Amino acid sequence: MIVALSGSTGFVGRALRKEMASRGWTVKIIDRDSINLSDQEFLEQKTEGTDVIINLAGAPVAKKWTNAWKQEIMDSRVNATRKISDSIISARQKPSVFISASAIGIYDSETTHTESSNAYADSFLAKVCQNWEHEAMKSESATRVVIFRLGVVLGPDGGALEKMRIPFSIGMGGKIGNGRQAMSFIHIKDLIHSIIFTIENKSVSGVVNAVSPYPTFNAEFADKLGKVFGQPTWLTVPAFAFKMIYGEGAQVVLEGQRVLPEKLLQAGFMFKYPTIQNALVAIYG
Repeated sequence: MIVALSGSTGFVGRALRKEMASRGWTVKIIDRDSINLSDQEFLEQKTEGTDVIINLAGAPVAKKWTNAWKQEIMDSRVNATRKISDSIISARQKPSVFISASAIGIYDSETTHTESSNAYADSFLAKVCQNWEHEAMKSESATRVVIFRLGVVLGPDGGALEKMRIPFSIGMGGKIGNGRQAMSFIHIKDLIHSIIFTIENKSVSGVVNAVSPYPTFNAEFADKLGKVFGQPTWLTVPAFAFKMIYGEGAQVVLEGQRVLPEKLLQAGFMFKYPTIQNALVAIYG
């Protein structure tokens, strides 16, 4: 299997590369320099002869959103995805599947969402996701396209837990704001295995919610994480503190989406870490 992968140095990308290497798959890296290649060079070097293309590229959202950084968040996702889609359309030997990341931030915070939901948020992040997905779906006429709407990815070597581990391990962790915001998560191993499952299961296409079947909420997450470390979680991090640090970007943690993985479950995917307790004990227990 030959796979072209963008976003290979990120938290998910690193784990995915490790899994593919264990299977003996060949990985072609799509980095920033690759995106800057001419269309013909990109087509020849990254697309032709490739079985699968996986697109995880995107600038981090967990920092203060200046106008310049918001533009980088948008451009880093949309431009890379457009380059890949256009190349797939032009290729003589097309990949069997194009898997492109998105995020559950596309959904509003008012209801529970499956893949059939079109109740989208009126936010910058939701607009990013819509533009991101639009570019990926342009190649739908040329290959099978799967859009992975990622929830909060939990794992031991990065991601959302990286900055939480130390305060929670010394009893300085707690809920954020009122703690009632929904938190739809997925263990990194379940995410990686769901991507492999999707590559191998040709019946899966379109939007896929990459989340556990049992979403939690922020206060419960804080309580479970504290118990894993044997520490209290009596502190509350006020919402205004996140707004001061991250500006508009604070919405990522102050607002949440309750999302279900209906399509993965219907296709027969089995989650190894379906609950927040399962996931956190596997990581830190």
